Amino acid sequence: EYQWKGPFYFIQGADPQFGLMKAWTHGDTNNGDDEWEEEIKLAEQAVQAINKLNPKPKFFVLCGDLVHGMPGTRWKKSQEQDLKDVLKNTDQDIPLVFVSGNHDIGNTPTRETIDDYCKNWGDDYFSFWVGGVFFLVLNSQLYFDSSKCPELRQAQDAWLDEQLALAANQKCRHIIVFQHIPLFLSRPDEDDDYFNLSKSVRQEIMEKFHKAGVRAVFAGHYHRNAGGSYKGLEMVVSSAIGCQLGQDTHGLRVVLVTEEQVVHRYYSLTELGSHGLDKDLLDMLAKQ
Repeated sequence: EYQWKGPFYFIQGADPQFGLMKAWTHGDTNNGDDEWEEEIKLAEQAVQAINKLNPKPKFFVLCGDLVHGMPGTRWKKSQEQDLKDVLKNTDQDIPLVFVSGNHDIGNTPTRETIDDYCKNWGDDYFSFWVGGVFFLVLNSQLYFDSSKCPELRQAQDAWLDEQLALAANQKCRHIIVFQHIPLFLSRPDEDDDYFNLSKSVRQEIMEKFHKAGVRAVFAGHYHRNAGGSYKGLEMVVSSAIGCQLGQDTHGLRVVLVTEEQVVHRYYSLTELGSHGLDKDLLDMLAKQ
């Protein structure tokens, strides 16, 4: 789909993270994830809300931390199976796009943890086109700590440069990036934190994206809504489908792509399920 065909929208979700709610409540985020009934219900609610939407979204992207269990931990496989069972009910016409998070491949990923993720969920980085818009999915963990697999980080860097050059040649309408860890939460020059990428790495990526004309980066990881911009590049941080660490509600982000802009809005699962898209967004979609 290299050609622009008119406005469309997609759904972004993040951090269903089966197991975190109990672990967080009990104050044991390393071992307390032996129950995830609440998350199953929330993920089901998300799928039901998406299935009801009319017109349908072009795809549903999950920006990482699919489950809470780290690689090799006791409950990880069961959590993954339960998430797959929920996601199987997504309308067949709505493709699913998966982004790897730190809980999916580990805070310090290895070739093994990444291979295991790829077997389960698909490639850890890739690109695709929808209606003249170029989308990139990145493995942000390689930018966070690639000390155990430096060659994989180099491979992703080389691939990214190639893809951005390709996008320039194809004259795409917009370039949009998905990753788990945000470049920054509110300001491009904010201090390093568990929830963002370190300043040196961040600066390099922001500049690369800016030069390539990337319009927006969508991420999760923070379990709260946040965001800001850098030289016209918008950083959008979406709160979680699962456990909330701030004042936001369990939700999904609707992202509408028009010829000129990328408009997005965060909805609670209840709101999206009962009302669908706001009228102004539907009107923008109807403009061909």
